[in-house]
Amino acid sequence: MANSKQARKRARQAEGRRVLKASQRSMVRTYVKNVIKAINGGDHAQAMDAFKAAQPVIDRIADKDVLSKKKAARLKSRLNKRIKALAA
Repeated sequence: MANSKQARKRARQAEGRRVLKASQRSMVRTYVKNVIKAINGGDHAQAMDAFKAAQPVIDRIADKDVLSKKKAARLKSRLNKRIKALAA
């Protein structure tokens, strides 16, 4: 348990950050899930639309250090690869 005033404040701030980041991670997962659902449905156009919507969200969350930039790049790359395979 935090004993000093400073430690109590840091604990409050950490909890606030944890809640915010959890919400942002959840949002990214939802966008990714929408892309995967479109890919599994076999609709290339719908998959591209979902991917175009997800891409800026993933980048924005990576800029805020909720996801690492490398993980965000890997995620986008893998989704794009699956979409391209649909077209072929």
